[in-house]
Amino acid sequence: MGIESDYPAPALAGATRAFTYGLSIDVMAILQRGDNRRAADATVAKTDLGLLWQEWQVIAQARQLFVKAVHADEVMPLLVRQRDLSAERYRRIAAAVEARNQPADALSAALTAMQDAGRQLAEAQRQRVQTRHDLNALLGVAPAIELPLVGSPAPAPVDPHAVDDALRELPHRRPDLLALEAGYAAQQAKYRGAILGQFPNLTVGFVRMRDTSNVYTSGFQVNLSLPIFNRNRGNIEIEEATRGRLHDEYQNRLAQAQSEVDRLLADTAVLEQQLAAAQAALPELDQAAGAAQQAYGQHDLGIGAYTDAQIAALGKRIEAETLGESLAEQRIALQALLGDVVPSAQRPDLIYTTTHADS
Repeated sequence: MGIESDYPAPALAGATRAFTYGLSIDVMAILQRGDNRRAADATVAKTDLGLLWQEWQVIAQARQLFVKAVHADEVMPLLVRQRDLSAERYRRIAAAVEARNQPADALSAALTAMQDAGRQLAEAQRQRVQTRHDLNALLGVAPAIELPLVGSPAPAPVDPHAVDDALRELPHRRPDLLALEAGYAAQQAKYRGAILGQFPNLTVGFVRMRDTSNVYTSGFQVNLSLPIFNRNRGNIEIEEATRGRLHDEYQNRLAQAQSEVDRLLADTAVLEQQLAAAQAALPELDQAAGAAQQAYGQHDLGIGAYTDAQIAALGKRIEAETLGESLAEQRIALQALLGDVVPSAQRPDLIYTTTHADS
């Protein structure tokens, strides 16, 4: 909209004030309005989905810390029992060596075993404190609060067919991939806007005028700016390069996710085999430990053999607990990669007009 007013010189008798009123419309702005709106909507969606992906990561991290904390609570009594047995064996052997009923080299081996058990327990205690601290910090709870942990830490076993289905649906479930798709859609809209910017800028409007002789006229005006030299080529190249970078980033993220899923599946298979072997060996070791305890109670077995049988059973149980923790963490990481931490992040209200097949 434009307003112009002219005043005649005082010497001109009978002259009136002249004015010009004009109302014009930028046609190019109307043509670019749709692209600008799509770019803004996609940018908002990208921000929302990026925040949702961060929330998913926090959920997965909290679940892994929960698994670690529960494992620490379950394995701690086993480590304490292992340390106490090693300490008891050392005291008995030390007394026997002092009474010259045992050779001196037996005491050195018992001392080493007791120290190893003590170090293992101390390391587990430090890890438990660190895990509890990290979990409280993640949940926004004061460090001094001991959270009661309820529920089973073991996720459901992995179904290979479900993994294949989840991989196919991955671009429609993972918030980070959806965010990249929204960013690509926003950049595509900006690229189209830059292409429109290379054409002449057209402005049309209505004009109402009155000259100094009090004559009224009405008409229209057309303004056309010709981009003779620039033609907006610089902005077009920038937007096109940015679009290509986002396309490559999306493809790389998708390929990386598939590679990580394959690695976790392979690791999970190995851990499942190791855990099955450890659990299969437990009954025999428990039976041997029970027999050793009975013989020791009847004074038919020495402290060394009794302690070795008990520690062997405890060590295999600790190994099984540790493998179970690692397996649970791998399954949680796999669920996070497959976008299965919480229900689908698909936003039906967002419609992207471009695909990543474009380049």
